[in-house]
Amino acid sequence: MFKKILIANRGEIALRIIYACRELGIQTVVAHSQADEHSLPVRFADQEVCIGPARSRDSYLNVPAIITAAEITGADAIHPGYGFLSESAYLAEACDACRITFIGPPADVLRLLGDKSRARRAMRKAGLPVIPGTESLKDVKAARRAARRLGYPVMIKASSGGGGKGMRIAPDAASFANMFQAAQTEAGAAFSDPDVYLEKCIVEPKHVEFQVFGDQYGRVVHLGERDCSIQRRHQKLIEEAPSPVLTPELREKMGEAAVKVAKGIDYVGAGTVEFLVDSDGSFYFIEMNTRIQVEHPVTEVTTGLDLVKEQIHVAAGEPLSFPSEIPQVRGHAIEFRVNAEDAFRNFAPCPGPITTFHPPGGPGVRLDTHLYSGYQVPPQYDSLLAKLIVSGRDRDETIVRARHALESFVIEGIKTTIPFLHEITQNDEF
Repeated sequence: MFKKILIANRGEIALRIIYACRELGIQTVVAHSQADEHSLPVRFADQEVCIGPARSRDSYLNVPAIITAAEITGADAIHPGYGFLSESAYLAEACDACRITFIGPPADVLRLLGDKSRARRAMRKAGLPVIPGTESLKDVKAARRAARRLGYPVMIKASSGGGGKGMRIAPDAASFANMFQAAQTEAGAAFSDPDVYLEKCIVEPKHVEFQVFGDQYGRVVHLGERDCSIQRRHQKLIEEAPSPVLTPELREKMGEAAVKVAKGIDYVGAGTVEFLVDSDGSFYFIEMNTRIQVEHPVTEVTTGLDLVKEQIHVAAGEPLSFPSEIPQVRGHAIEFRVNAEDAFRNFAPCPGPITTFHPPGGPGVRLDTHLYSGYQVPPQYDSLLAKLIVSGRDRDETIVRARHALESFVIEGIKTTIPFLHEITQNDEF
């Protein structure tokens, strides 16, 4: 087992990794930017190292600075969390070269799945249903011809990265060029790779993903699904497990497909295979995320497993800790992402000071957050403030608990998405 892990991330996921390491008796180092000097992860880690100024590319995306921080503190592993460099083959290769363990899949797997168009090709070859689409495209004229062949509306998506960045829907030919260029620009800024590809847009689909885990001994399992259909700007707002739209037969078919994806590439560690489900029950592979997900707590709550600890065990060369059968899913869980945004002004970012912070409580309530009264929400990073995870015996009980938890969750000083999330829980369609 590792003696010391460097956490190359910030916010609630950095704190979550610290807690897992404490339970395992592993020391932690937080590599942070100047903007996060007064954050809770910096306060609670055993050591902290400033790796650069506030801009992500100068700190959290700076591979040489992160490797240097690990070397000077004596860390024998790096946990990248989610976002930033969590799916970076470059960081994984740098870790290998410096004999530091990267807590994630090998670099060749990251490279394959990090290029979404290559991944689609590999999955099609493996026999999985894939949404009709293209390879990576750079030229807008060629992209226009491809869009005509696919038929509008089309989805324009970044070849690298995820999280909804570099993604646009072009409803018709008149809007295509502007959407294509905007997606390229955003993809280049977010992932240092402006390449994009096209997919046929499935109208009103359900977004369902399966949590998979593989170890270094060839064992791969799935831990059930999460429904992530409620989104804004192609980024998830609410996730739940199990999915309310899957039949037992469809769940079994999709779970088998997810395991087939992971086994086919000798996957090691935590991963998520994402699908779109059409209204007729057809499902299509869209991508595989090679990291811990923001929404991993709903799987933890419904299976009783600690997925971050499991990541660390597997990276240390240990077999999966749970029995050979898939863990039984118990009850229902829903995660609400609380962001520093004004949902009633087109989700405008709202950085600033937290003047009052009162977390919710009660049966079946879990809160993953790095907030405290007096915390200054920086403008440079993702707006995620907290993840409210609510569970119950069934979906109805979980929704009732969620309403009460959101009503008692107080964050003042800035606008947040709490009122909007509460409205959703009272919507009849939800």
